[in-house]
Amino acid sequence: MKLPHFEFKRPQQVAALLLLCFVGQCLWVVHHQTISESDYQYARCGREMWERPSPIPGYFTTCGNFHDGTLAYRVAGLPLTAQFLANKALDRLRKPENRQFTGEDTSTSTWEMRHQLNYVLLLLTLPFIGFGVWLGGGLWWVSRRLFGNAGGAFALALYCFSPPIIAACVTPNNEILAAWGLYGTVYTAIGVAHAMHGPRRKWRPRIALLAVALGLTACAHLTAALIGLVLATTLMMYLAERRRAAVVQVMILACSGALFILIASYAFQLSAFEFVVRSAAARMWMSLAALHHFATNLMTAGAATAALVAVFIYAAVRRSRYFGNTVPLAIFALLALLITTGTQSRPFLWALPFLLTFIGGVFADLFETRQRRAFIAIAIALLFTQAALSLAALHLIAG
Repeated sequence: MKLPHFEFKRPQQVAALLLLCFVGQCLWVVHHQTISESDYQYARCGREMWERPSPIPGYFTTCGNFHDGTLAYRVAGLPLTAQFLANKALDRLRKPENRQFTGEDTSTSTWEMRHQLNYVLLLLTLPFIGFGVWLGGGLWWVSRRLFGNAGGAFALALYCFSPPIIAACVTPNNEILAAWGLYGTVYTAIGVAHAMHGPRRKWRPRIALLAVALGLTACAHLTAALIGLVLATTLMMYLAERRRAAVVQVMILACSGALFILIASYAFQLSAFEFVVRSAAARMWMSLAALHHFATNLMTAGAATAALVAVFIYAAVRRSRYFGNTVPLAIFALLALLITTGTQSRPFLWALPFLLTFIGGVFADLFETRQRRAFIAIAIALLFTQAALSLAALHLIAG
């Protein structure tokens, strides 16, 4: 089998350097913060999901059931469970007289054995930092494919110096996972629609990837998955053209796979899954509060200014109004106004990758005009401003 060719030239090097800066900021915050009660809750419930789901009828763990999904708990608990099992395996290999393992019964609360684990806070947050890097890499890949190297680099740079993104990656939560899943669902659906114009053998891996993206999004936030499903179906219907009849079949397959992943995340305990369906987790409304906070928050002044410039150019210059720019702007406008009334969530964080994609697209167009030097200077100034604000905000994020 021929392996795919991977290049690591200047564009990839720039992207890797930016992502390293992002990871460095996240690790600095983790090093300067302490474990909170919320972190304990994610760690305990996550470990119980992996090691000993609750036998209590109607409940998934002794922590109860979850409105916002299980994915963050599983992601937070997996490294701790892995370290615990590794310590237990190593203890069995030691000679009896040298054993240090306490041999506590796992029928007790798993998190009460936390004294056996090391680097708990780092292990808790590393998976979320990883998803943040994955989302940044996906944003760069999409923006570069759509707008070229300059647009992709500018979008990724704003992402890597975005305090809301960094704050979401340094503590266990479902928001960064939902943002990753929703962004992946939308652009995977676009990829499936394009592949449908080619041979059917190229459909299967993309459909499988769409099912995984949609399923993991549902495991993080049911609301985000429902929005992703509507957006994916709409965009595929628009792009498939003469293949629209096949879109229904594709979405049935993708939704079936996603539903299997969602039920599996509850260890196939249908009573716990039914609780989510019956709850108010998917209730939504509209509000300008999150958009106003983003526009007036000093920590995001550079990105907000870039967004304002991009919206003005999009409205004034016809050349900027095409599918690649319109889709992320429309999705951002939808998500930026959304609030969930049934459970606590941050849809504006889900919207940020789409906004940054839109900014990258508009500025990529500006870099190709006669005034490209002036716009490059503006972009560099905005980027340095946002980077400085992000670095200054790290101590506030660490709290």
